[in-house]
Amino acid sequence: MPEARVVPNEITYNAAISACENSGQWQLALILLSLMPDARVVPNEITYNAAISACSKGGQCQIALNLLSLMPEMTLVPNEITYNAAISACSKGSQWQLALNLLSSMPETRVVPNEITYSAAISACEKGGQWQLALNLLSPMHKATVVQNEITCSAAISACGKGSQWQLALNLLSSMHEVTLVPNEITFSAAISACGKGDQWQLALNLLSLMPQVSLVPDEITYNAAISACGTGGQWQLALNLLSLMPEAGVVPNQISYNAAISACEKGGQWQLALGLLSRMPDSRLMPDKISFSAAISACEKGGQWQLALGLLSSMPDMKVFPDEINYSAAISTCEKGGQWQLALSLLSSMPDMGVIPDEINYNAAISACEKGGQWQLALGLLSSMPDIRVIPNEVSYNAAISACEKGGEWQLALGLLSSMPALRVTPNEVSYNAAISACSKGRQWQLALILLGSMPDMRVTQDQITYSAAISACEKVGQWTLALCILSTMLDSRLVPDEISYYATIGACERRSGCWPWVSAWQQQQEQQQQQQKQQQQ
Repeated sequence: MPEARVVPNEITYNAAISACENSGQWQLALILLSLMPDARVVPNEITYNAAISACSKGGQCQIALNLLSLMPEMTLVPNEITYNAAISACSKGSQWQLALNLLSSMPETRVVPNEITYSAAISACEKGGQWQLALNLLSPMHKATVVQNEITCSAAISACGKGSQWQLALNLLSSMHEVTLVPNEITFSAAISACGKGDQWQLALNLLSLMPQVSLVPDEITYNAAISACGTGGQWQLALNLLSLMPEAGVVPNQISYNAAISACEKGGQWQLALGLLSRMPDSRLMPDKISFSAAISACEKGGQWQLALGLLSSMPDMKVFPDEINYSAAISTCEKGGQWQLALSLLSSMPDMGVIPDEINYNAAISACEKGGQWQLALGLLSSMPDIRVIPNEVSYNAAISACEKGGEWQLALGLLSSMPALRVTPNEVSYNAAISACSKGRQWQLALILLGSMPDMRVTQDQITYSAAISACEKVGQWTLALCILSTMLDSRLVPDEISYYATIGACERRSGCWPWVSAWQQQQEQQQQQQKQQQQ
């Protein structure tokens, strides 16, 4: 422009910065903004609004807020467009607290929030999982005479969905007509997704079927939400049916559609179908991503197909998809389920070479693999090595290690791990105690087993069926039939139904004495009653 003797002015720069914003080039937008003083062009509110909006679209929350804070220094007054862009940046950056702070500060600067402001703030709460706050924002809108729109309602419904509040989501959908709003595809998609997250697949399908009745055409987002809902509800057949119906409805399945269907097959234990869908994706001009492979590998895990899972993992780079920690976790878990602890450890050790840093989930899966393979020494070695790579063990890590010690007959080590958990800010749960009590049982340490059983309420840990069964088994091994009967009686008083393990352990203790055989008779009568009830139900 200077060569053509045309001097750029603020309008020219604003247009250029807006163009960068629309094309997702936030860095270029900032460069143009920084060049304006050198060109003796003074930025105005429109300039900053465009730059903040560019940062918002680029996911640069902090830079957007910095620009907002600079405006008063430039004697520029932020307006509702400025705040809307900044709140949207906070929303995309999952900074719901900052978004609400900006919203609350607007009256102080005499800027009145509008429906776009509230929609952005509600969306920020939705992304942050703050469904209560999202709903609370709807009330100030009425007081401020700000009219709700479809975007506002859709964001609030999505917030309820993420908070597993599917009832509230449906209430919002049904109440839209009260404020003369007509639900659109986005609203229905959000409601269907909310039903899916609440395991209400039937309601999700009902909503999908209602859309044509209100002159709405389901799109790929709607179908994807419905397929996911079916998958969450264990309805893999319906999920596949929806996928097959999409082309007939003029909707082209996308990567998310296939991923949801593969995940549905995985949850339904249909590993063959999951692999079939994965192989079909290139035929539909869709490339599988990390999510596709994770779901397929998990499907192989549930089907006991560890060889196929490892094959999928190794084939990912050929498809230009590089495994992450989630893919490795699925593969390591597959090896664990298949009893391949050596391969699990090999995968864990190979992760850094692939540029993937192992996390606690990877380590937990590897420790569990060692536990199932009877390798308690290796399990403890993995647990102790976690802090060296800045991975903090959690209760799952310790539970797996305690179980490994239990299977290895190392009750002292199991108790040592349990006692060390609070000092490391890891709270033992019922799984931790059950494993430790079982370790004491195998080590014929019935006194310690009962001490652990009695200490659980003080630690606010609920005793379950497995806990009592392990304690009874500990008493049975040393012939403490009276204690076994007391524990069984306490179990019944706690309204827990003893299983066969509990009863057989008690019977084993009673075999050394004759005084408790009435309990055996009572159990036999209970078993006969249960069998009769089952026969009646079948008839």
